[in-house]
Amino acid sequence: MLFLDDAKMKNFTSCFKEKHFLKFFFSRLRLNETQSYPMFPFISLCGRERNYIRCDDTPIVFTEQLMKTNDSEDLLSYAHGGPALTVAFQPHKIYMHPESGRVYHPAWSKVGGIGLIRSKLAIELSQNFIFREGGETPTHFNWRDTAVKLEHDWVKDCLKFGINYS
Repeated sequence: MLFLDDAKMKNFTSCFKEKHFLKFFFSRLRLNETQSYPMFPFISLCGRERNYIRCDDTPIVFTEQLMKTNDSEDLLSYAHGGPALTVAFQPHKIYMHPESGRVYHPAWSKVGGIGLIRSKLAIELSQNFIFREGGETPTHFNWRDTAVKLEHDWVKDCLKFGINYS
């Protein structure tokens, strides 16, 4: 959820929800490569205005159920944006961090290349994980009656966000 930094109460009623604004804001989101406000690792440019952003983990959080479009492509929606904010779902690239148990999916490179899957959605998806006997992390993902081998090489190329993704 997106809040003003000085918001005292941070819940669904106090976050930004207007879909057009969220689409505008997230389409301009990128790493903060300026020398200004280094404590904010991300920035969203809105004309001459600069919106500096910090987050607990990643700026992209996939929040919605997988959705099918007319051409049968599976999608993940982020930031409670519904159909306005989506990426193609790549089941072979789901990554579960062995220490935190958090589940991640690729995002675009200008935001660090990685997005967090919301807990509620991660719990639903985790029912499809296949673990090697005694393994900490899943090795395969059951998708459409096929055991898809999980690829985790993409995680090494992502911004670390203060977490060791090894």
